[in-house]
Amino acid sequence: MPMPVTGHFVYNYILKVLFFVFRHGAFSYTMLSIVILFIQSLYLKSIATRHKLFPRYTYIPAFVYLLLTSLYPAFNFFNETLLVNWFLLGAVDIMFGLTQTSQPRKLIFNASFLLSMAAIFQFTMLAYFFLLLVGMVMFRSFNVGEWSVALMGYATPPYFFAGILFLADRFYLFTHWPHIGLSLTSNVSSVFYLIVTIAGILILLASGIYAMQQNVAMSNIYVRRDWLVISFYLIISIVIAFFTDIEVKSAWLITIPGLSIIITHALLLEKNKRFSNFIFYFSLVFLVFCLWAHK
Repeated sequence: MPMPVTGHFVYNYILKVLFFVFRHGAFSYTMLSIVILFIQSLYLKSIATRHKLFPRYTYIPAFVYLLLTSLYPAFNFFNETLLVNWFLLGAVDIMFGLTQTSQPRKLIFNASFLLSMAAIFQFTMLAYFFLLLVGMVMFRSFNVGEWSVALMGYATPPYFFAGILFLADRFYLFTHWPHIGLSLTSNVSSVFYLIVTIAGILILLASGIYAMQQNVAMSNIYVRRDWLVISFYLIISIVIAFFTDIEVKSAWLITIPGLSIIITHALLLEKNKRFSNFIFYFSLVFLVFCLWAHK
């Protein structure tokens, strides 16, 4: 069963609504989260396909996303971060379209609005404002009007939520919103598992970065900018996850989309099939170890 998180009033209200539907059916919550993960994996694949992040059509980004979310059981339970990833994926998807649009201000407002919605759920995600700045710099030439629209879009969700809480005489909840902590070792079964998990993910990430350098070198300037934004997305996500409140057991789930899209390069490396096959089997062995460690 998902548990309320102190200070995360939006998520707690969502749990109250779901309780009227599922009651104490823990299986229903878990099934819902698994369905959401599958849909998110397909959405991630759709983003990669529509914006031509890879040289050919493939479902490997969805496969890697599902594989990485299976490394830690808490990722497969219904949680707040699972909902937040929808806003983050939607914002990144919109930002990738800023280079070829006739309505840039509309897209800029939507992207900044979604990033701000993620912050409404979790205070530390305010840091995604830097991702918005990177996207504006990479995809658009400087325009005061567009930057003003971005700031307006980012300020809209907190403004309306504060107003709603004030009208409902619940404004004190907004004062409980700021929460910062350390989540690295809060929910691991053993130090050995933590070390092996970090080492395994670093190996997969390093292989993805190695292959990405070869694949991206053949891409056009727009795709290269997309990959630069994805890199910043991953870096910011790691920092946010590290400083997230200890009560959020699934904090590191926000890093999985960025990791998945980069690691996919290692499985798509055409010039070295042995390398891509090794990474594939290594990822499966790594998954089995993580499942065994949590058995």
